[in-house]
Amino acid sequence: MSQLLKPGQVVTLGISGAKCQVKQFLGEGTQGEVHRADLDGKPVALKWYFPEYLTVDVRLQERIKMAIERGSPSDRFLWPIELASAPDLPSFGYIMPLREPRFKSIIDMMKRRVEPSFRAVATAGFELAHSYLQLHAKGLCYRDISFGNVFFDPDTGEIRICDNDNVDTDGNPGSIRGTPRFMAPEIVRNESEPNAMTDLFSLAVLLFHMFMMHHPLEGKKEAEIHALDHAAMCKLYGTEAIFIFDQNDTSNRPVPGIHDNALVFWPIYPQFLLNLFMRAFTDGIRDSNHGRVRESEWREAMIRLRDSIVYCGHCGVQSFYDLDALRQSSGPVLTCWACRKSLQLPPRIRIGDSVIMLNFDTQLYPHHIDSNKVFDFSKPVAAVTRHPNDPNIWGLKNLSGDKWVATKPGNPTLEIEPGRSLAMAIGTRVNFGNRQGEIRL
Repeated sequence: MSQLLKPGQVVTLGISGAKCQVKQFLGEGTQGEVHRADLDGKPVALKWYFPEYLTVDVRLQERIKMAIERGSPSDRFLWPIELASAPDLPSFGYIMPLREPRFKSIIDMMKRRVEPSFRAVATAGFELAHSYLQLHAKGLCYRDISFGNVFFDPDTGEIRICDNDNVDTDGNPGSIRGTPRFMAPEIVRNESEPNAMTDLFSLAVLLFHMFMMHHPLEGKKEAEIHALDHAAMCKLYGTEAIFIFDQNDTSNRPVPGIHDNALVFWPIYPQFLLNLFMRAFTDGIRDSNHGRVRESEWREAMIRLRDSIVYCGHCGVQSFYDLDALRQSSGPVLTCWACRKSLQLPPRIRIGDSVIMLNFDTQLYPHHIDSNKVFDFSKPVAAVTRHPNDPNIWGLKNLSGDKWVATKPGNPTLEIEPGRSLAMAIGTRVNFGNRQGEIRL
């Protein structure tokens, strides 16, 4: 298909009347094409719709106007800024922030074109849950959570959510039903329109893909299908949907040699994360109103997962501190999932209900030490450091602007001024001001 817009072409924005010049074609999809454009010297993205698509999605312009009026839930959304038109073209478009090159698609991760750390994936999971919670809090639903509309920085886990022209008021009927294999079973069965609760199912599918590199419903039943036609897909993802790790139904287990990603990755993660996935695809399938895992629960789990990371002293890979596994084992031993050798756990600090493993690269954030700054990861307030003269001594450096008060067993109280470090002695209690922590082994 030939491009609708050409480099140098000028479109007019609907609210400000400003002129926007097309610079470079970036790509196209089923709805239209996307270009890099220039708006008063600032790069933006310009999406322009195919005229034939407007006959299919008749409420499209109404939805985009609504999104512009309500405003973006956060800066993680590449949200519509203004509608755009051109007198010589039958269609229309809109401008939005331009996605930076550092953001890669989830498909890049699935195909191993990028290989993020567990910390980056957990951070991306947190940001996704947090972002969709902000969207739903505005009375909106996304309708089409899937691979194609999420991008992440594989180094940091920071995310961007695009295709926000799909967003609608929660409960509104529309032509956007979702992406096959991500749609909630009740949508597949034609029992529901997309809404905030079906978004929760799609979010769980996306997260499962990110952590297990596999689909949660594709096991033995999928392997036995010779032609994945519409009827087969309705059974697999709708009427007979069964989680591949359902504890009460083993009929759809992953098949070795076919579904190896799921078999390899599932045992790696702590039990608290597996429990959420178990609920999302058992209760969450049977009871869409009460069984689904909420964004706030995913958010808490992703933070806990980040804090549970440990490094194998033998092969160096990231693994996880799993308190549930330790309690079930006969001794205090966890093994590395990669080399199968025993993990030597670093010290950890308990702050309230949180346990943070104190690795060589661990940082604490306002979220950890101040109950008034929930989910604040803006700037580290503490970091594990090595003594400049003795590499065998590790400390916790105060990066905040406040003084800490620490008490070591059998020693007087110490004051840790900003910029100073506290030696990580087992049993040391630290008063951060709003919260207190204790270093343990």
